[in-house]
Amino acid sequence: MAAITMEQQPADAESATPSPEDHIAGLRHRIDEIDAALVALWKERAAISQEVGKTRIAAGGTRLVLSREREILERFSAELGADGTQLALLILRAGRGPL
Repeated sequence: MAAITMEQQPADAESATPSPEDHIAGLRHRIDEIDAALVALWKERAAISQEVGKTRIAAGGTRLVLSREREILERFSAELGADGTQLALLILRAGRGPL
């Protein structure tokens, strides 16, 4: 049986695992990246929604379509529960403004 050299030995568990502070810092960095993406998507969605409303009004329609808003509310609620409903309400308001 061959002897194991120092280079072949497994790394010390402590040096392979980040410290709790480093792990938290990494997680927070990822949260910040996700937050930036959410803000960008929020702004993009609101702009598109506003354009839909303007186009609908220009074509003689109403500013909003309640059946479409209900569909969005139901989708978010089904995925996220009560928090999803609140989130959908905020998203809808961002796109159409207050009622």
